[in-house]
Amino acid sequence: MTETHTIIVTDAGFAQNDASQTNMIDLASDTPPSDLNALLDAPFIRIDFPSFADGRGFGLARRLRELGYSGRLRAKGHVIADQYAMARRSGFDEVEINAELAARQPEAQWRARADWASHDYQSRLRGVR
Repeated sequence: MTETHTIIVTDAGFAQNDASQTNMIDLASDTPPSDLNALLDAPFIRIDFPSFADGRGFGLARRLRELGYSGRLRAKGHVIADQYAMARRSGFDEVEINAELAARQPEAQWRARADWASHDYQSRLRGVR
């Protein structure tokens, strides 16, 4: 089975998926939070998003960061551009999307949300920019 071409989204925009994934741990979105303590020394964790409506991965990322995880954290799958700011605020370093989604939501849409720290509703309500 061949892996489909994927794109990595960061605050700087689109990048090719790197091949340095040998130490990566894949987590399902339904991983119990109680299992996260055993992963705190992992250098690279990728959390699956089976659907853009499934936000459990955001909670797992937040919990990992609260537990002190300082490694590379990637969201993978059905994350859309409108969710990029939430992904970054919950602790993800980057998002991995397939080429089809990248074509439907081009880099400009993701980069428009790259200033994720100031694009939260509370800042907008307070008038903070």
